[in-house]
Amino acid sequence: MSHFEPIAIVGRACLLPGVTTPEELWSHVVAGDDLVSQVPADRWGISAEDVLCAGPQDSTDRTWSDRGGYVRGFDELFDAEGFGLPADEILALDSVFKWTFHTAREALRDAACADVPANRIGAVFGNLSFPSASMATFTQATTIASLKGYGPEALAEAGVEIPDAGNRFTSGLPALLLERALGFGGGAMALDAACASSLYAIKLACDRLHDGTADLMLAGAVNSADDLCIHLGFSALNALSRTGQSRPFNANADGLVPAEGCGFVVLKRLSDAQADGDTIHGVLRGVGLSNDGRGRGMLVPSSTGQARAMSSALEMAGLAAGDISLLECHATGTQVGDGTEIESTAAVYAVQKGRIPIGSLKSNMGHLITAAGVAGLIKVLEAMKHETRPSTLHVDEPLEVIEHSPFRLLTEAEPWDRSTISDGVLRAGVSAFGFGGNNAHLIVEEPGAAVAASSAEAASAAESATLPTVPTQPPPIAIVAIGISAAQAKDRDGFLDALLTGMPCLDAAGEGSMDGITLALKSQKFPPNDLKKALGQQLALLEVADDVLAQVQSLPSATTGVYVGMGTDPEAARFGTRWRLATMGAAWGQSPEWIADARDSLSPPLDAA
Repeated sequence: MSHFEPIAIVGRACLLPGVTTPEELWSHVVAGDDLVSQVPADRWGISAEDVLCAGPQDSTDRTWSDRGGYVRGFDELFDAEGFGLPADEILALDSVFKWTFHTAREALRDAACADVPANRIGAVFGNLSFPSASMATFTQATTIASLKGYGPEALAEAGVEIPDAGNRFTSGLPALLLERALGFGGGAMALDAACASSLYAIKLACDRLHDGTADLMLAGAVNSADDLCIHLGFSALNALSRTGQSRPFNANADGLVPAEGCGFVVLKRLSDAQADGDTIHGVLRGVGLSNDGRGRGMLVPSSTGQARAMSSALEMAGLAAGDISLLECHATGTQVGDGTEIESTAAVYAVQKGRIPIGSLKSNMGHLITAAGVAGLIKVLEAMKHETRPSTLHVDEPLEVIEHSPFRLLTEAEPWDRSTISDGVLRAGVSAFGFGGNNAHLIVEEPGAAVAASSAEAASAAESATLPTVPTQPPPIAIVAIGISAAQAKDRDGFLDALLTGMPCLDAAGEGSMDGITLALKSQKFPPNDLKKALGQQLALLEVADDVLAQVQSLPSATTGVYVGMGTDPEAARFGTRWRLATMGAAWGQSPEWIADARDSLSPPLDAA
């Protein structure tokens, strides 16, 4: 494992349920406030009787609860002026753009690093690839047009909103526009590693700093997906809390409560931050990533996969488990998930003398999905600043597994007493584990000790700098397998033939569509009925992956990564229109039979597959 050069956190900002600054976040957390609430009126665009479950088994096209963690009052807070884009263009965009622009700008203001050249500043952030509210509205407008025979003018006369067309592209476009809005030129990208996204983004941002390709990096995540889609999606997965209560580590917890928000940190090499006299909020000592790989299913976490991420972070940092005196856990409020996390964390942190305090921000505001990790990190930074370990709410009946673990739940705020720590340095671990087995663990340290250590290392390096250093070049990378399916070219041979002959890969109608996808079911490890319900782009990806995997001898499971470029499939936004047709159709005076037929013509019911 390579050494992890310490990275300084020189700026931070957040926009979370009931929270607009890190200071506000701390005041709510230390006070033990529960910020979960009922969905704001008119947010979902559907009446309660058309969407809330009427009984314990009635979950098709419905949700168990309308409670969550919600950002409120943003429009009054947001100033669209001063960005590198026209204010009217920004105001026409979905909140996924506006929350990102606002929070990233606030983080840079907090960092006050105006001396860094714009071409040396970059950004990596998580962004959930679910339809945004505006993307759902765009799809809804076009659907209404087809159902009622409206043209654009008739839609406008009927009062149907048609959002800016840019809102159709909400996966990667926020990253491109963030770079333009803030005027930096070091590159920006958005990623989706589910609930681990923000810690994945922080790791990749640290890589940029370690590689020397950037001097200042924004890292974090935003979750501003269509909240109706989130609630019905988690209901379909049987993961949503039916009581609407976010209760991490509680023996009676019945599922997660979704939340929305955005958070960013500004990162700089510690040596540079120290030399520039920056305010340092905390120091990153290591970020470990892993994936569960093939397991019992996408919804069943693996303790061994999670433990690999934690062990990797500690090894990078050159620290032992006993050096950590607080753990901010992922802990979503699902009994299987929370129990597995206790098991995996205990496998790594069991050597600790005494019992390590643990907690979870989700007890205060629900599950922020992509932004969960960075929000937990900002909470920990404030805890270090105030030398206080805050409480976790709703743990009056903790999971039994905790009693036999090396951990203790923080049921009330307590001093973070450095006199009880062997070297007197406050350090914490932050975990984020995502759907499908994306795992991340981060080690963060209070600034004082790390700055002192950095100074000592710099002095030692200066004394030994008499010999010339030879720059190291990255090793060459070999491409050992290629797979492609493009239009009518079904494989690599067909694609090559089209290139050499100059014949277009078009169908009889002159279009570049794929006429079919063939999968070897045995290799997929998915039930055939589940594959039938998958989106076309998912199946195409599996087909090409099969081709590639057949060309390689073996894959080392612990060190194989998968990286896929994709956008939110517009077909996914059809589900929102299907649900909202129940209310819209009734308002149009249509019969229940017409509504049912119209819904089925748009999409099938959303289920786990």
